[in-house]
Amino acid sequence: MTYFNQFDISLWQACDTYYFEHQALYLRLQDDHEVNINLLLLSIWLDKQAYQLLPQAWSTLTQEVRQWEERVLLPYRKLRKLSKNSLAEVEYQEMLDLELILERKSQALILHKLRLLPHEGTGSNFEILLDIYQLNSLDYLELAA
Repeated sequence: MTYFNQFDISLWQACDTYYFEHQALYLRLQDDHEVNINLLLLSIWLDKQAYQLLPQAWSTLTQEVRQWEERVLLPYRKLRKLSKNSLAEVEYQEMLDLELILERKSQALILHKLRLLPHEGTGSNFEILLDIYQLNSLDYLELAA
């Protein structure tokens, strides 16, 4: 099977399904542990495809995405959260919409980097990624089910 062809924006549709099943837990991981939800969703999707990345590949991917998000997405997200009580509902929604656009840009970056990474791994992507964030995957098994 050629995975390269599967690494397009459509894989995020499957990831959206995972996200909506446990949205509160994903957001808690993001807020409490700075877990990148897109990477966590990707790790689950890749495990379901039996496509394992090496731990070093996950480290590289995590670092590169983090660098981009620290420059663009994360400051904007912080501004949106700080502005919530100062904005009209329609203005706040516009900020949410722009944040979603930035999330999609992040997803495109992830897919671009993913295509360049070797996939000779043998372990669970989900476990490897949570280990990078120093979290025990056994505490979050409901996400990988």
